[in-house]
Amino acid sequence: MKQPGQSPQDPSRERVPGGGLSAHILPTSATMIGVCMTVMSIGHLGPRDDMRLLIDRLLAVDALVFLASALLSFISMRSRRSGARLERWGEAVFIAGLALLALGAVTLAFALR
Repeated sequence: MKQPGQSPQDPSRERVPGGGLSAHILPTSATMIGVCMTVMSIGHLGPRDDMRLLIDRLLAVDALVFLASALLSFISMRSRRSGARLERWGEAVFIAGLALLALGAVTLAFALR
């Protein structure tokens, strides 16, 4: 049954199931890349040691994980055939990025003396 204001070719009817989670993952992943960069920059204010190098590398990898999540979310919004599958992958990668960021936060907390 046609709803008011929707034509048969309305692209919103072909959206990925799941409430459009990709529309939330994409900007949040981009924000989290900025968080990783900010923490890396702040880390450079302290003394240079092996622990800081470990945290920098962990955050750099985490930024790439969030980038992968953002790309998967973007592609899932554009894809008609495999959008739901890509959205699930984007969500899983995003959760992995959050876990990695939490690990970095704990490592940073114990590295501060």
